[in-house]
Amino acid sequence: MTRILIIMPALNEEESLPATLKELREAVDDLDILVIDDGSTDATAEVASRAGAVSAQLPFTLGVGGAVRVGLHYAQRNGYDRAVVIDADGQHDPAGITALLEALDRGADMAVGSRFAAGIDDYRVGRTRRQAMRFLGAIVRALTGQRFSDVTSGFRAFDRPVIELLAREYPVEYLADTVEALLIVRYAGFRVDEVPISMRPRAAGVPSTRRVKLVINYLRLLIGILGSASRRARLRKDEA
Repeated sequence: MTRILIIMPALNEEESLPATLKELREAVDDLDILVIDDGSTDATAEVASRAGAVSAQLPFTLGVGGAVRVGLHYAQRNGYDRAVVIDADGQHDPAGITALLEALDRGADMAVGSRFAAGIDDYRVGRTRRQAMRFLGAIVRALTGQRFSDVTSGFRAFDRPVIELLAREYPVEYLADTVEALLIVRYAGFRVDEVPISMRPRAAGVPSTRRVKLVINYLRLLIGILGSASRRARLRKDEA
């Protein structure tokens, strides 16, 4: 039997967690759920435990990437065959988990839920964010040869070999945990497929980023991607 772990990073999500976990149980009742309490100052960990999820409480905030990496370590050490990362704020529709896992069944090593794939209702984002997403998508396509419609989606599923890879190398910086993780998996030769998923408004709480901070994060990510690409090019040249 395939063992599947749901990994849910959560920072101060005590208000949204009950409804999110209830809906998740209704959609995939047979899957294990691990909530990573990323240094919350509210009752996130207690709410998760009361709802029947395994709760890992971090002593301070690592960010989404660090929390996901903790979850992947847990999946690796406890023998899970697959892992799915989903938001705690209710924006990701748990029904999309089935589509992600079906993509793995069809041979993908990693499946990404796309908010902008054909057939999905228009998902609205701010102009700055949307332009940055398109630019990052163009860079990923140039570096991997594969076109992705949503390189910053955090709704993803991983097969066992990718769990083992990312448990060691999952980026911890904001945005790098989506875009650079995608590059790491593709550079390692794994197959990545996109599937259309729906995105909803937050159930509660507030977003963790603001416009100025978001721009800074995009710039930092761009520098990291270009630096990584340059190092890879030098390594290929040395090996030739």
